[in-house]
Amino acid sequence: MVEGSMTQGAGQGPDVRTATLRDFRVPAYVHETGPVQGGSVSMVGPDGSRDSLGVPGMPEAPGMPEAPEAPEAGDGYTPTQRDLPVINRGDTVRVEVQAMPEPPQAPAAEEHGPLYVVGDVHGYLDELLAALQEQGLIDADGDWSADNARLWFLGDFTDRGPDGIGVIDLVMRLSAQAAAAGGYCKALMGNHELLLLGAKRFGDTPVNSGAGTATFQAAWLLNGGQKTDMERLEDHHLQWMARLDAIESEDGHLLMHSDTTAYLDYGDSIEAVNDTVRETLTRNDADECWDLFRKFTKRFAFRDESGPAAVRELLDMYGGHRIVHGHSPIPYLLGDVGSEDDSDGGGPVIEGPHIYAGGLAIAMDGGVTMAGKLLVCQLPLDS
Repeated sequence: MVEGSMTQGAGQGPDVRTATLRDFRVPAYVHETGPVQGGSVSMVGPDGSRDSLGVPGMPEAPGMPEAPEAPEAGDGYTPTQRDLPVINRGDTVRVEVQAMPEPPQAPAAEEHGPLYVVGDVHGYLDELLAALQEQGLIDADGDWSADNARLWFLGDFTDRGPDGIGVIDLVMRLSAQAAAAGGYCKALMGNHELLLLGAKRFGDTPVNSGAGTATFQAAWLLNGGQKTDMERLEDHHLQWMARLDAIESEDGHLLMHSDTTAYLDYGDSIEAVNDTVRETLTRNDADECWDLFRKFTKRFAFRDESGPAAVRELLDMYGGHRIVHGHSPIPYLLGDVGSEDDSDGGGPVIEGPHIYAGGLAIAMDGGVTMAGKLLVCQLPLDS
């Protein structure tokens, strides 16, 4: 692990909340015996109905709705319900002097290289390696090959896909290699980092979810938690995740994971937000951590008519001229959602980032968990 190579910070959106899609399937291993303790968690849905979340050792919950409808506008989310589905896969003074040798130029390592951002990875290590290599950021061996380039991951490294820990290991290794080459590779904290941290720290400890009794462990399983990731999770992974920032600024781009205004609840500057998030995690209070996770799961704040105003509120507070985020898959922002019943098994067609909210926001989650595309792009992008 590289000490100090990636330390990065989150908040409250509008009161109106959107019912969360409930068609994500709980992985088969939920019903197997293993290190995750059994139990049942009572969930209260947006309509007041109760549901029982099955975990190992308990009967499976009643059948769930079939295919989802496109999510409604708003910045709401209920993390005790199932999240988005996996469909498929200066002037100078001149004086006369004698000729002197030209002063040496500043080393190239001190100059800023091109800026790249990576959308949600969710454990899809092979797809990440291919996308990074396509952009010339790594070589065929998976090692940094981009000299002084700058690379930012927007969070959500684990869950749903097959190798979340492998993704984290890769990002940590590239951080060291990029720094040695005069560039850098850094990462932001996503809601799934908070979810995995909570599942490891608090397990089945009940928390006040605001929608009935919940636990981090149950929410992690419900939202794509992978048994193999939990088995391979080590202390240095946990320490790395807990030190990630929530929000950062690069070249006028305000980088964050979630398309929510909830970051405003945590401070009036980038530094304040990041400090508040880290301090919250340090206190190790289950309810405080759950509230942080809940706010990071909010989405769609920038999508509709009120979107540009929401973006400007964040830009006015933290600076920058554009927000770049992950979290909400582009197919959902566009309302172009596939179905598990598609006869050809094809996923949504995503060619690149989605620029919206009057050109003020860039969405980077290409929906790799929905057979979309894992996006790695250079900034700036044309409107």
